[in-house]
Amino acid sequence: MKTSIRKLDAAFTCEIDVVDEAGWGTALRSFDDANIYQTWAYGAVTAGVRNMSHVVLRHHGDIVAIAQARVVKVPMIPIGIAYIRWGPLWRLRASQEDPAIFRQALRALRDEFSDKRGLALRLYPPLFEGRSTHLTAILGEEGFSRKEKAGRERTILIDLSASHEELRNGMGRNWKRSLRVAEQGSLEVVEGEDDALFELVNRLYGETVARKKFAAARDSGRYAKVQRQLPDGLKMKAMVCKTAGEPCAGVIWSAIGSTGIELVAATSAFGMKGGASHLLRWRVLERLKEAGCAWYDLNGINPETNPGTYRFKRELAGSYGHDVTFLGRLDADSTTPSDFCVELGERTRTFYRAVIRRAAQVLPRNSQGYLKSLGD
Repeated sequence: MKTSIRKLDAAFTCEIDVVDEAGWGTALRSFDDANIYQTWAYGAVTAGVRNMSHVVLRHHGDIVAIAQARVVKVPMIPIGIAYIRWGPLWRLRASQEDPAIFRQALRALRDEFSDKRGLALRLYPPLFEGRSTHLTAILGEEGFSRKEKAGRERTILIDLSASHEELRNGMGRNWKRSLRVAEQGSLEVVEGEDDALFELVNRLYGETVARKKFAAARDSGRYAKVQRQLPDGLKMKAMVCKTAGEPCAGVIWSAIGSTGIELVAATSAFGMKGGASHLLRWRVLERLKEAGCAWYDLNGINPETNPGTYRFKRELAGSYGHDVTFLGRLDADSTTPSDFCVELGERTRTFYRAVIRRAAQVLPRNSQGYLKSLGD
């Protein structure tokens, strides 16, 4: 059932694609829920500048919410979809949380993308099941529905309000032992923001993917491209652990808002034995506390498909970890041609993948890899 699009309350105004890159960076820094996915540089690298759209919500002239959207359109016709990843941003620094601003931001997004542009609108907000029930209710009231069949990612959040000693004591026994061994060894840790470190982590990640035989790996190389475009103050950090001068583990993270996010982590076969990953994660945790972050997001867990990494992260977080599930995908309720076309396209893709994968199970082995690649 379509929910009517409500207009902004009188004290609020909305600006569309008025802000420039420098202005966006300035606005981003004022939000507690700011994150790498809402930076101009990340959008430019992953979507292209022409496919970005920037929404600024003001209350009595002051900026109170922003959202960067990736817009994908069919050429020559008004059919398409707007994606907003980890947005809108509405929690201002040093201000009490005001859900009314969240509500107005949702209205601004539906008004612009669904009503005025006729696009399907899809959000992936940084909200978790069971932890933001009042915000979930607002999403429903403002015409956003969760898609039950869409996969929902899990992650572990470490509460950084505890002291260093408390966090260390709260770790799993084996994790603490490995950390002590690493600290007493001859490992060298190098950290910074330069291209060379990002390339080292990217190379290690390629080795990790090959060793673990991941079916689908994240594009770790994109972060180096994003890093080159990020302004000072928003840049990511990289840390590499070396033994005898050779890199054996690396991690890339971002700390813009109150939550530090681990983006890429990689370890060589030797690094796994020497506790390099344990040492790096502890150093990242220390850096995040120094930066004033409240949470450390370990960026994804899957106990079924990757039980080893799950155990590693769970023991790192220990008694200060929170296993959470994202709300996932939320679509704006509307009946535009874009919504119909997007839904039809996704159903067709799902059916096509199912047929290809079923065929791959019954055809000769030398045909299975080719067919599976088509389904992916």
